[in-house]
Amino acid sequence: MYNEDQTKVLQQKSVDFLNAANSITENNIEQLRNVLRFHEYRYYVQNNPLISDVEYDVLYKVLEKIEATNQSLITKDSPTQRVGNGLVNNFAKTEHLVPMLSLENSYDADDLIDWDRKAKELSGLNEVEYCVEPKFDGASISLIYENNMLVRGTTRGDGVVGDDITPNTMQIKSIPLSANFMEYGINQIEVRGEVMLNKKNFKAYNDKQIEEGNPPLANPRNAAAGSLRIKDTAEVGRRKLEAFLYHVSYVTPLPPKGGILDSTNSSNFSKQLSTHSNMLEMLWSLGFKSPKKEMKVVKGIQAVIDYVNEFEKSRDNLDFEIDGMVIKVNNLQLQDKLGMTSHHPRWAIAYKFKARQATSKLIGIEFQVGRTGAVTPVAKIEAVAVGGVTVSSISIHNEEYIIEKDLQLGDSILIERSGDVIPQIVKSFAELRSGTEQKIIFPTHCPVCEHILIKPAEEAVWRCSNMNCKAQVVERIIHFVSKDALDIRSFGDANVRKFYDMGILQTLTDVYQLPWDKLKGLEGFGEKSIANLQTAIENSKTQPLNRTIYGLGIRYVGETTAKTLANAVSHLKDFITYTEEELKQLDDVGIKVAKSICTFFNSAENIELIDKLEQLGLQLKNEKKTTTTNGNLTGFTFLFTGTLSRLKRSDGEAMVEANGGKLLSGVSSKLSYLVVGEDAGSKLEKAKKLGTITILNEEEFLKMLSS
Repeated sequence: MYNEDQTKVLQQKSVDFLNAANSITENNIEQLRNVLRFHEYRYYVQNNPLISDVEYDVLYKVLEKIEATNQSLITKDSPTQRVGNGLVNNFAKTEHLVPMLSLENSYDADDLIDWDRKAKELSGLNEVEYCVEPKFDGASISLIYENNMLVRGTTRGDGVVGDDITPNTMQIKSIPLSANFMEYGINQIEVRGEVMLNKKNFKAYNDKQIEEGNPPLANPRNAAAGSLRIKDTAEVGRRKLEAFLYHVSYVTPLPPKGGILDSTNSSNFSKQLSTHSNMLEMLWSLGFKSPKKEMKVVKGIQAVIDYVNEFEKSRDNLDFEIDGMVIKVNNLQLQDKLGMTSHHPRWAIAYKFKARQATSKLIGIEFQVGRTGAVTPVAKIEAVAVGGVTVSSISIHNEEYIIEKDLQLGDSILIERSGDVIPQIVKSFAELRSGTEQKIIFPTHCPVCEHILIKPAEEAVWRCSNMNCKAQVVERIIHFVSKDALDIRSFGDANVRKFYDMGILQTLTDVYQLPWDKLKGLEGFGEKSIANLQTAIENSKTQPLNRTIYGLGIRYVGETTAKTLANAVSHLKDFITYTEEELKQLDDVGIKVAKSICTFFNSAENIELIDKLEQLGLQLKNEKKTTTTNGNLTGFTFLFTGTLSRLKRSDGEAMVEANGGKLLSGVSSKLSYLVVGEDAGSKLEKAKKLGTITILNEEEFLKMLSS
């Protein structure tokens, strides 16, 4: 979309704007929009940003401010118009310009050969040129552009009528709000594709679901489809959806001026309407995420088969889920000649990869207790191969999941494994029951320690109420030493369990006080193994603070939240003074998370644990917070409160320390400056009462840094 020269110009303009952010005026507004669109494209389409998130936010806020001052300057395709602004009460039904038909499916080379034979017979050709591209496993979407502007986004629905989800569509940043179709002589166009969550974002979404005690989704397709119909448009934006566009279903040319069609536009129009691959190239050049890089144009069905087999081998290396390949006749005139049935086009076929679904039988249920006391039912099934893996156990999450899926012991079930995602039970086959099946009875007492199970009204998970339950203690230690926490790899789950049963590993602090003499002579613990474990334990003491926070197993605090928390403080115990309201100001910290953190740091037992870990040598300071002794803020202390408009709080804090200042966690007579944003609460009121603290807004703080 942007050539090398354009990229250099826009990047230089970005630098110029950032260096003079306070002097950008209405006269620069269109240039500013172009700069922001350029960086959206680099980030969301190419996955190759050229500026930091903070720098983008600075420019975005400038544009927001200019538009807020003079709303007549706002355009429909301004980057600010993606922002979700409320709830959608309902989704209106809307008819597609052209029905969205299904594709004929094939499962082996013979199917493709037979389809190719029919295509040659109908076309009268000895050999047909095909375009082969990935079959994306997402939620289908249709977009309509008129006069270069996005005017409608629609779900597939029943293929004839779908739901109008235009406001939600505008939250997907890989979908341009405007595209220069007129350059190609196009007045109106309907573009189709799939909305998806990539594997990384899908995993992050499921991790958060699990942290909050909710069942994870089985696959990215379900996640994408559900996200498109969320009524809160802002939440849609937070889901990090992306869209691959791969088909033009309808197009009308620009009307001629004075009865004469512009020759350049006419030429471009004819070219792009000649082949499917040209259309994909056009979409890519206009800033859409199309399968330009993944597609391949070949002649003859054998070349198709070779490419399909080649692509399937690299399937798991992709950033996104696909479930096959789509083969299309490349010439668009030939597509029209081949036509379509009432169900599917004759000019395209889907080749499905090896099944990642399989049927099995539910033969038993085990109830496992996790580190937070959550009791998770695990289905034991007849071993079956699916997606290249043999599956015999599947988590079924909670009691409500069992009811929702209508699961009974002895049921025939359908299971699914999508990429690296854990297997899921899709459904049970109630119609195949013989009458010998048994209802699954959820226990009322812990299957390990027999304490009563409890389930808060707002949760779906039953929990063991005994904090000293063996299962919880062991799982907490396993979590603490895991690779994403303190990373003591020489431990392993089996050794944790063995040491617990021996009585030498009962608490987290025992990890650093193992009686080495008792390990000598144990199976698997020679001198080298013991030395490796000692080294791993010693190295864990220098892990960054975020890993320790994650390792403590604070409920709802995953890896991402742990990093946010670590960046907010200079020492772990700073959280003792934090209120729920202050915690909620941090990124990714909601009501439940804030309450859980406060509960943890209000526990004398937990503070004692933290003190013991520090005494044993663990690094509980945020070592990334290096201080400068000769900066222009040396000798002053700072605290941030409220919501900042231009900076993330962590960025402001980093600026303070980089310039020699110190951060405090609370308002006191020791505080020099309180930097306030919107909705500043109790800290601001307390600072005013003290009367000794200088209160700065964000602009004043930034000017202070530059002076």
